[in-house]
Amino acid sequence: MRQLDVRGEICPYPMMRAVEALKKLPEGEGLEVLTDHPPALSTIPWEAAKLGYEAQLEAAGPSEWKIILQRAADPARKPADLLKHLNEQLAALSLPE
Repeated sequence: MRQLDVRGEICPYPMMRAVEALKKLPEGEGLEVLTDHPPALSTIPWEAAKLGYEAQLEAAGPSEWKIILQRAADPARKPADLLKHLNEQLAALSLPE
């Protein structure tokens, strides 16, 4: 799994860098994005879903998160299907107000 650290960067740069990295990934490889910018928790998974990737969100520390992106098992799934659990994942994280 490749890693991308976008801590300290604000929108739209974390999303743009993640999309660029996803487009360069070898087949079958995933991407782990480390961010401290809460809006990236929705923008990166949305753009990744358009490219056929599913997202798993995890807390990585105080005000830091991991976005783990893996190619969807079913290539025919639509982005809306891939994002089905995103709101649940976001609700489960402790995001700063």
